Amino acid sequence: MGGIDFTKMHGLGNDFVVIDARRRAVAIGEAEARAIADRCTGIGCDQVIVIEPPANGRAEAFMRIRNADGGEVAACGNGTRCVAAFLMAESGRPRAVIETGAGLLDARDGGGEITVDMGRPSDEWRTIPLAAEVDTLHLEMAAGPLADPVAVGIGNPHAVFFVPDVDAVAIETHGPVLEHHPLFPERANIGVAQVITPERGVDRIRLRVWERGVGLTRACGTGACAALVAAHRRGLCGRQAALLLDGGRLLVAWRDDGRVLATGPAAVSFRGRLDLDLLTP
Repeated sequence: MGGIDFTKMHGLGNDFVVIDARRRAVAIGEAEARAIADRCTGIGCDQVIVIEPPANGRAEAFMRIRNADGGEVAACGNGTRCVAAFLMAESGRPRAVIETGAGLLDARDGGGEITVDMGRPSDEWRTIPLAAEVDTLHLEMAAGPLADPVAVGIGNPHAVFFVPDVDAVAIETHGPVLEHHPLFPERANIGVAQVITPERGVDRIRLRVWERGVGLTRACGTGACAALVAAHRRGLCGRQAALLLDGGRLLVAWRDDGRVLATGPAAVSFRGRLDLDLLTP
């Protein structure tokens, strides 16, 4: 296939290989994504993101996302911030509109951190989606100490479990089981959350996420949004909170108009040139 330029980026340690295919089409399928994401023989990442020409004239680009297992997903909060930073650096403007499988996402540079409007979350079983009509505020699913999660759809399906001590939960053991729970026909991102003491008037939630098709990540943007929505629906916090992830802090706000905004950093790790012929069978 020849050489392809890429940019390695991350948002709070949630890392991505970003390939700009707006001027030169690049076909990244499941096998190619798995090869690129492999941390031993490839570049290594949680997701491979391909920037393509948009279909919607309001957007600067379309963002195609593949998890480390090669599966395509509609949304990625940290990845959207990284792509927004990529596009803003190119244009010199403090705003970017990105087309995704979950719709148009508006991103703005707030002076060192980027805010992305992640849209309106869903608590409706069909759109999350779930396999049956159930109470999305109290799902009947459990593994080990994890039980009674909240289901949230925000581009991706999420199950958020609340526990007294996140760090006491073996997410690597229970996450893979819950990811494949039959209630979630498209699998689920498993969030384990702990509401902790507010600091300077700001609610705080400690969060770890097992991402479908990726595993335990240092940060999950849509997972952070889902955790805030779930916590507010349960009456555990207000409409804004600092999400404390393994990779750092993400500020999430669920506005009165129903839209969720996530604010945090995006960074370039390095740039390089990839020979896909060396990575695929």
